[in-house]
Amino acid sequence: MSAHPGTEERVVLLSEDGQPIGDALKSEVHHTDTPLHLAFSCYVLDDAGRLLVTRRAWSKLTWPGAWTNSCCGHPAPGEEVEDAVRRRLRQELGLEVEGLRAVLPDFRYRAVMPDGVVENEVCPVFVARCTDPGSVAPDPDEVAEHEWVDWATFRADALEGRREVSPWCLLQLDVLPPEL
Repeated sequence: MSAHPGTEERVVLLSEDGQPIGDALKSEVHHTDTPLHLAFSCYVLDDAGRLLVTRRAWSKLTWPGAWTNSCCGHPAPGEEVEDAVRRRLRQELGLEVEGLRAVLPDFRYRAVMPDGVVENEVCPVFVARCTDPGSVAPDPDEVAEHEWVDWATFRADALEGRREVSPWCLLQLDVLPPEL
């Protein structure tokens, strides 16, 4: 989905020091030589401390069918990252959240798929609260499955290899605190 209906999604390209240097169509950015660009990840927790994990739709270009954090995406050119997080949570999961906060504002990663497609992102990581966990309404083009899981159990299982997750999620879990 794009930030503006009827237009194709664009991503913000970044210099090696993380400064915006332009933008490009999302559809043309992810390949074997993916340029550094801006993204985000969000971990949504309910009032019981459970984490909403999602399984990426099987039609996704990168890591189809992988379990991951609640929501990922790309801010549109000129869009504040926090606004992009809220927009994607509404679009992908039908969620409105409270208490959105950056927990890893400078997170950056690069990951290569078996077919050679690369993710290369500066990806600030956010945490938010959902007061109505029953309101999740996933977009099937983005999310194949979802579930609410105990945060500490999910983190430990992924870090100890008992649960396979996307590479960015695994890297984030390694530096996120045991309690969110």
